[in-house]
Amino acid sequence: MNIQTPVKADKAERMRRAREEAYATPLKNFHPGAPRLFQDDTLWPWFERLRKEEPVHYCTNAPIEPYWSVVKYNDIMHVDTNHGIFSSDSTLGGISIRDVPEGYDWPSFIAMDQPKHSSQRKTVSPMFTPTHLDELAKLIRQRSQTVLDNLPRNETFNFVERVSIELTTQMLATLFDFPWEERRKLTRWSDVSTALPKSGIVASAEERRREMDECYAYMSKLWNERVNSAPRNDLLSLMAHNDATRFMDPDNLMGNIILLIVGGNDTTRNTMTGSVLALNENPEQYDKLRANPGLIDTMVPEVIRWQTPLAHMRRTALQDTEINGKHIKKGDRVVMWYVSGNRDEEMIERPNDFIIDRARPRTHLSFGFGIHRCVGMRLAELQLRIVWEEMLKRFDRIEVVGEPKRIYSSFIKGYETLPVRIPG
Repeated sequence: MNIQTPVKADKAERMRRAREEAYATPLKNFHPGAPRLFQDDTLWPWFERLRKEEPVHYCTNAPIEPYWSVVKYNDIMHVDTNHGIFSSDSTLGGISIRDVPEGYDWPSFIAMDQPKHSSQRKTVSPMFTPTHLDELAKLIRQRSQTVLDNLPRNETFNFVERVSIELTTQMLATLFDFPWEERRKLTRWSDVSTALPKSGIVASAEERRREMDECYAYMSKLWNERVNSAPRNDLLSLMAHNDATRFMDPDNLMGNIILLIVGGNDTTRNTMTGSVLALNENPEQYDKLRANPGLIDTMVPEVIRWQTPLAHMRRTALQDTEINGKHIKKGDRVVMWYVSGNRDEEMIERPNDFIIDRARPRTHLSFGFGIHRCVGMRLAELQLRIVWEEMLKRFDRIEVVGEPKRIYSSFIKGYETLPVRIPG
């Protein structure tokens, strides 16, 4: 009825071994940003131990430059809301634990400091006003109904491909007013732009370069069309007709486009998949939701916390400072582990449990805080709410029938596949 027993047993054994390894490894040898921990879903005991024993930890045991891990909720909030001390600037390394590769350091407003950050961010914010979201809601519902009505019964299929990717890519195409028949290019560019060398998404740095150059050329063509036509209600047109962004250099333009593609793709897509997995791993919560569909309103922020689609954000210290008693030097990279803060026992009751009727479900870090708080968070919540409203109308349940395949990344916390079946 739910996740198969052998799959549960395999997961339990994997987690037992991970806990043994995490508690046997000296803290000085910790590398919590190792992508294998995220791909295997064995990250949890490593961050649990850090929260207990060394909540601000300096890692020198990694194939990348040393970095600080900040793993407690309040410490993360301190870093996230002090943009005058902790920089997002791409020229200092950007927002990921790994410095942006040479040639990919396209500046976007999320990887900028004030005042440039806010002036560019404001140009796209009209896309996410309550009035416009009300209009988008009609479209989201119509498309959700079509996608869900075309799903097979009594047959295993990949939920990521058939539902999560399709619905989020359709929304991306709408937000950019992108040629509909080529919308899957947006999904591919999003995946390629964040892919690590060992992810298998691209075979080489040269292939990645070619694909991103294709994105650059394609989006530049659309940009020129919008600049030279009357203003329209899409992200490219909003930027093309605002003085804060109209005269961006090509690299800045590309940076903002990639940011908006990734932001609109990965977070919603992976939380949508994660919601099906979470409910199957917690069948009593699924039963509760089926009995009371009104709980969707609190389930949505809970699954965003539980999934934490962006595992971390990185900053660079602009000056010597201190976090929870640890001395941070100017130039140090500081990684805020949202995925750990969202499981902080001191801030969230029973943080490892998935509880769809939590009293305070919005106590989470998944959208960030401060000036860089996710500009499209309300749209993400809207998409999740509507797709679950429509799924509950159609299906008694969606059964997960095998282990998910997770992405090789400690930045994007997501899924390549989730095998599911809808009983007829």
